[in-house]
Amino acid sequence: MATQPFDDRDGFIWFDGELIDWRDAKVHVLTHALHYASCVFEGERVYGGTVFKLTEHSQRLADSARILGFELPYTVQEIDDATRAVVAANGIVDGYVRPLAWRGSEMMGVSAQANRIHVAMACWLWPSYFSPEAKLKGLRLAIADWKRPSPDTAPTSSKAAGLYMICTLSKHKAEQAGFDDALMFDYRGQVAEATGANIFFVKDGKLHTPKPDCFLDGITRRTVIDIAKKHQIDVVERAIMPGEMEGFEQAFLTGTAAEVTPLREIGPYNFEVGTITQTLMHTYDDLVRGKLRD
Repeated sequence: MATQPFDDRDGFIWFDGELIDWRDAKVHVLTHALHYASCVFEGERVYGGTVFKLTEHSQRLADSARILGFELPYTVQEIDDATRAVVAANGIVDGYVRPLAWRGSEMMGVSAQANRIHVAMACWLWPSYFSPEAKLKGLRLAIADWKRPSPDTAPTSSKAAGLYMICTLSKHKAEQAGFDDALMFDYRGQVAEATGANIFFVKDGKLHTPKPDCFLDGITRRTVIDIAKKHQIDVVERAIMPGEMEGFEQAFLTGTAAEVTPLREIGPYNFEVGTITQTLMHTYDDLVRGKLRD
């Protein structure tokens, strides 16, 4: 089904300090970020007109930029204020926000020390990343061919655009084969994450999740760990080998877009959408919608 393209919409985008018409938010074809991936971004959810954990996201945007060797020309507070302004200008009550920062077009080549740093924020209405039916029954994941890189070969602690190239390749291949997403292993062959979300498993009443030592320690991931602990559910962060999935009873993904989404299949392994997964899913939903205190 065709959708409205993202470059041709009504509304406003916050771009380098001001709200401009959506269609005017453009960059040149020789922008450094387009050629050399010198771009960082965030994904944020709006619930009831409020961005969930906004300052944590704004801080991570600044931290990600610093890891890539540049400073944002705005403070975290100014990023927060700009995000609220663009959400209000577009009248978004429940939706998604995409802040990003990138090197401009003053220099073209690997070195771009003098390039201007641009910052923009867009937001739009966006329902659940996965369909309600998929969230009810659980997703089916393929196992990706690509692996998450080692921290000494890529800036894995930054939410950098270039790190998602292999995620797109993996998700496309999974979807073409009839799956919802793909599970990625890391450079050591250990379970890492899905293409855009962290992963948890349940066994004997405990949560098991990979240590985020070569991929992002997601804001939603940390939120779910806090929820689990408040429910007296033990959380074990450790290296998980692929063969261990055979012994896990439940599995689910976490992420700003994915929220808490159960899994029913990963490659040859099957899982149930059990009580712990449902409890965390519903509690997270209550929390982001203001029905619970964080």
